[in-house]
Amino acid sequence: MANSPQARKRAKQADVRRNHNASLRSRARTYVKKTLAAIATGEQQAATDAFREAAPILDSMVTKGIYKKNKCARIKSRLNAKIKAIAS
Repeated sequence: MANSPQARKRAKQADVRRNHNASLRSRARTYVKKTLAAIATGEQQAATDAFREAAPILDSMVTKGIYKKNKCARIKSRLNAKIKAIAS
C-alpha cells in the first residue's frame, strides 16, 4: 500500500489511466468485432464500410500507446484480407 503522499497520488493516477486505457481498448475491440460481423454476413460493401470506420480508430490507439504499431497493422491486414476473400 502507498504510504507517502506522492505514492498515494501515483497509485490514484495509475488507476485512472488504467480505467481510461481499458475503455479505449474496449472501443477498438468493438469496432473490430463490428467489422468481423459485417464480414460474416458476406456483404462486401458493408464489410468495407465497417473497416473504413475501424481503421482510423485502430490508428489512434497506436498514437495513444494502447496498441503497438505492428499489432495494429496486423489486425488491419487480416481484416482487409478477409474482406478481399469475400469478393472472390
